Amino acid sequence: MSPSVPLFFVFQVISQLMIFMISFISTVFCGHLGKTELASVALAIAVVNVTGVSIGTGLSLTCDTLISQTYGSGNLKRVGVILQRGVLILLLACFPCWAVLINTETLLLAVKQSPEVASLSQLYVKIFMPALPAAFMYQLQGRYLQNQGIIWPQVITGAIGNVLNAIINYVFLYPLDMGVAGSAAANAISQYLLAVVLFIYIYWKGLHKATWGGWSLDCLQEWGPFIQLAIPSMLMLCLEWWMFEIGGFLAGVISETELGAQSIVYELSVVAYMFPLGFAAAASVRVGNALGAGNVEQAKLSCKVPIICSCKTYFESIKNLNLHVFRDILQRVADVMIIFAFMHLADAVAGVTGGVLRGAGKQMIGALCNLVGYYFIGFPIGASLMFAAKMGIVGLWTGLSLCVLMQMIFFIVFVFKLDWKKAAEEVCIHCLNSHGILIIDKARQIYLYSTIHTQGNSQCFTKMEKRQVKNTQLQLKHNQ
Repeated sequence: MSPSVPLFFVFQVISQLMIFMISFISTVFCGHLGKTELASVALAIAVVNVTGVSIGTGLSLTCDTLISQTYGSGNLKRVGVILQRGVLILLLACFPCWAVLINTETLLLAVKQSPEVASLSQLYVKIFMPALPAAFMYQLQGRYLQNQGIIWPQVITGAIGNVLNAIINYVFLYPLDMGVAGSAAANAISQYLLAVVLFIYIYWKGLHKATWGGWSLDCLQEWGPFIQLAIPSMLMLCLEWWMFEIGGFLAGVISETELGAQSIVYELSVVAYMFPLGFAAAASVRVGNALGAGNVEQAKLSCKVPIICSCKTYFESIKNLNLHVFRDILQRVADVMIIFAFMHLADAVAGVTGGVLRGAGKQMIGALCNLVGYYFIGFPIGASLMFAAKMGIVGLWTGLSLCVLMQMIFFIVFVFKLDWKKAAEEVCIHCLNSHGILIIDKARQIYLYSTIHTQGNSQCFTKMEKRQVKNTQLQLKHNQ
């Protein structure tokens, strides 16, 4: 039984915070080593996030479509095959990421970073590189569970991983005095701990039994449809993520004050985004499950509820916000937070509707919207205000705010204009495995066939079921 939207939201926010805290703890411990070491670690983590973690996270978002829809259809063993396919594709994705990461020092020197900082950053990245598959597998396992409505294990393993990460960082940086290398090793070990502990928990509790039928050669098939969703899923996330990382680089070009302010605002925005991210995850899971089951009305409801919840959460959090609290910390942060306070509503709604798009398998729309919005509208406006108008990071965030506002409007219009009935039919076709085929004729009759035996090169089929498409709901029983 899936948890309710509010409960799912809370658990999802906590699990995402647990992932965020791994790198944050490493940065905090390195703050005691010195300015150069801190800058090197912060830069190395940014490089790892942009050229590694963001890629794996984006590719794993494919499961928000395929697993949620397939699980909702009741075709449970196919979920395991999709997971196997995801494991292979994400492990292969490590190779191009490693090709970039191994040249970190060269890339940093090319953008005029100091040789000492670039060298230490390369050291950190080289030590962390073997942990990239573990980071990818943790994300994939989390999506596998999340899209079945299971969220507790990520919270538990995340808490365990963070406690162990803090202990390992302390031991490596103080008693062993390993410096930046110790911080990188602690982060790498923590990534493996997260993945292994979650795997052990899944196996121990038997959470895989309903959907795992063992390794199958079927996982080597249908890579085309998987990648057709995986690439837009990755771009939908990475195009936005990369823009904020670019913002940090541009702020550093102006001055250290602007860079410091941008770093603080960025970290605050990441934490704030955890809340709509929880609702976005709930939306993608429930919309995908409903479409997989052919329940059009439930899909519509699952689209509306998280959007309303995210808006309510925003207004509850903003009504008592005293923006002057930041003025004693940093004037530039205070200036940007005034803009961000209003931008966050649009960002929250856009994030949740993005989750709806993933659940419905419409990632390409989201990827194109992010590409046009951030790189052809938000960034040119923000960069112009940042440099030509001499507004600094205030100008950058103004441009990004306009982009997010337009993005929110487009997503809302698209989602509420979506032909849910047609989407449900498309999902029913995609959710069938090699033991069944679905045919929709011109009269919009649904025919479900099941393979009974093979003769030579031809397959013999027996008609199992015939259903007329209803206005509100289409239910198909899969013969497993």
